[in-house]
Amino acid sequence: MDNNDLFQWTKFYMEFAGKLLLYKNDRQSLLNLLKNVFDEVGIKFPYTENGEIIYDICPFTVFGAFNRGIKDENRIAIITALKNRLEMSSMVPSSFEGIPVLNNMKTWFFSYKKDQGEKDIDNLWRMFEYAIKYSDTPSADGKSDFIEMYDIVLKQNNVKWNLTMALYWCRPYTYINLDNRNRKFVLEDGNLPHYFQTVFAGIDKKMPDGNKYLFMCEQCSNAISKGDFGYMNLPELSYIAWQDTIKKGDKKSNAEFLKWFAPIISAIKKLGGKASPKDVREQIAKDMNLSKDELNEKRGKTNTNKFANEVAFARNYLAYEGIIDKSERGIWALTQKGMSCDMTEQLASDIFRKWVEVLKSKREADEKDLPVDEQVHFWVYAAGENSRLWDEFYQEKIMAIGWDELGDLSDYVDREEMRTALKQKGELDKAYKNDSLATWQFVNTLKIGDIVYVKRGLSKIVGRGIVKSEYHYDELRKEYKNTRAVEWTNKGEFEHPGQAVMKTLTDVTQYTEYVLKLEEIFSEDTGTVVDLQKEIEYAKYTEEDFMNNVFMDESSYEQISRLLLKKKNIILQGAPGVGKTYAAKRLAYSIMKVKDTSRVMMVQFHQSYSYEDFVMGYRPAKEGFELSAGPFYEFCKKAQDDEDREYFFIIDEINRGNLSKIFGELLMLIETDKRGESLRLLYSNELFMVPSNVYIIGMMNTADRSLAMIDYALRRRFAFFELKPAFTNEKFDEMKELASNYKFDKLIDIVVALNKVIENDDSLGAGFVVGHSYFCISEPVLDSDLSAIVEFELLPLLREYWFDEQSKIAEWEEKLRGALND
Repeated sequence: MDNNDLFQWTKFYMEFAGKLLLYKNDRQSLLNLLKNVFDEVGIKFPYTENGEIIYDICPFTVFGAFNRGIKDENRIAIITALKNRLEMSSMVPSSFEGIPVLNNMKTWFFSYKKDQGEKDIDNLWRMFEYAIKYSDTPSADGKSDFIEMYDIVLKQNNVKWNLTMALYWCRPYTYINLDNRNRKFVLEDGNLPHYFQTVFAGIDKKMPDGNKYLFMCEQCSNAISKGDFGYMNLPELSYIAWQDTIKKGDKKSNAEFLKWFAPIISAIKKLGGKASPKDVREQIAKDMNLSKDELNEKRGKTNTNKFANEVAFARNYLAYEGIIDKSERGIWALTQKGMSCDMTEQLASDIFRKWVEVLKSKREADEKDLPVDEQVHFWVYAAGENSRLWDEFYQEKIMAIGWDELGDLSDYVDREEMRTALKQKGELDKAYKNDSLATWQFVNTLKIGDIVYVKRGLSKIVGRGIVKSEYHYDELRKEYKNTRAVEWTNKGEFEHPGQAVMKTLTDVTQYTEYVLKLEEIFSEDTGTVVDLQKEIEYAKYTEEDFMNNVFMDESSYEQISRLLLKKKNIILQGAPGVGKTYAAKRLAYSIMKVKDTSRVMMVQFHQSYSYEDFVMGYRPAKEGFELSAGPFYEFCKKAQDDEDREYFFIIDEINRGNLSKIFGELLMLIETDKRGESLRLLYSNELFMVPSNVYIIGMMNTADRSLAMIDYALRRRFAFFELKPAFTNEKFDEMKELASNYKFDKLIDIVVALNKVIENDDSLGAGFVVGHSYFCISEPVLDSDLSAIVEFELLPLLREYWFDEQSKIAEWEEKLRGALND
């Protein structure tokens, strides 16, 4: 099926929306027309109340007549009849792939008459009218009307995410569909530019208001219009999101630029195996007899040449696959693999999908700086009502929970979806807060290795075990089908230390004293107490890894590591974006020779941070106040018990805190020659020391104008090392080569020139330059990523620097944006 077939529906749907709008003030005729259509095709008329035809209907509900869970043949029959009666010219769609459909139980956008607001249906018609008007003839007034009516209908019964589906039906190239499938898809890393995690933040939990929804639509359309992600408009995005949910073997990409894979290879072969991009494009145009209109077609707000852009993007994927050699700048050369490649439509699709996943996985791996939570969690659990199934579960070596009416719990996207399902299957006026928490945690929070205590009633503990498997839905069980395998270590009847909670499943990890009391019960029974931390094998990390990651040469690394080991306290200072936080963690890893995150702790200072927060102080408790240890106290105690290994305490924004106030009497103990000496603490009256194996790394932003010079107490106790932009570093140059994007190179050149201006500015200086970490983005380096860096990171920074020099801001806005518009 070609592109025209796949998106043929859009023309029909948009024409149908226009025909439907004609019935805004004649809804009775519309209902009669619909009744005749359903009678004609032999399908039961769905719009009745108490056996009578409903008195009114909205346009979105009419669209729902053929966008619900019915067979395609019935959908085609309904719209064919509608087309004939409405005298439409568009072809009837032959495919509905990727079009969102309503749940058959929820196809109306309004309630029964007794539950309706007086203007509910009128509001929906106005929403429909304003959506068409704003899409066809955008204006400030039209936008205002849309937003106002959107926010009104969003508060009505039976309107939620289905509103975005309906807006998408009537104008699919303007409004994004936010059904469950699309919400998951747009939030997945790699499917849209990285900053879209911010644009779409919260849509997994809450409907956006009208203003935010239009912002999402506009931003998404702009970002994908260049085809950088394999789709160039909202229908293509929705189609790919739909494909993402079907079996992998059935998937075939619809990305427009894939059609150029075979022509590129053929053209390069005809040109002798290698050629310039311009010669390749000219050869393709000749081979395919492309018209001037096809060669000169523009798209997007920057009027990018569509043909050149798609060919260049196709070439990137051929290079990833090893079909084109990208080592020679400005030349496209076929590799041995490329010379023998027989490119097909399916192979092009497979290559694209493969590298989308590879690049996505690479990005995720790069971002996984720290391992997942490896701490053992402790749970109190009831094995059925009053643990009536405890003996059975003990014998079968499982734990299980009920709520069987929900089916497989892993099918639910979030806890709210579980809660909604529980309400639908139970009592609508019941909150189901604890029930949904238990079902969600049983599947998603409980981990292999966690400890489970089995309770009976409120006063007895009858068992203890260790979780051994992930969640499993066992449909062969008669009841309690939601299971996990457990190694039960203890069985008996013991007095509960206090009163148990009434919930089925409760995470009690944070209640340390309570957990220790539970463990004491079983240590007496077995003679052992669980080790609260798992053995973790951390990845190795070398000096070479540091220099590669941080863009620092060997002599600088030797200097910084030697300074830290000798002085024990160091401050990394520098301008925004030079990678201070990134460098601090990796400096610690490189000295430890391993990415042992259990020996690295990070806190952030601020103006109100105090000794009580940092070392020790009184905090509110159930019965008054109790003395609690802070992070630095606990970290030093941990290091003291492991004196043969290095520990690193990292403090972000160290100059924002009042050092004397935060460290108190410990300010002296962090000095190199005072390590290991003890002082009596203010609150606990105990002797305390800062061990010699604790190294403190502070970070300081030199562009923070809100801060005065740091005090002498801080300067005397720390060594200072300045991190500078690494645009000339050899490893950064290698990254630029790998990016293989001339706009990226040009943007870097502009930023280097910008830094010279900032450095020579009397009101700024070297401490305000732009750092390299703004540009440390994962391959492939897309135009949309570069645009986001300029618009959302660099320009806001310059507006803050030169808030009173608008002409200078305008000059650099033009230069930075200009680097991306060639």
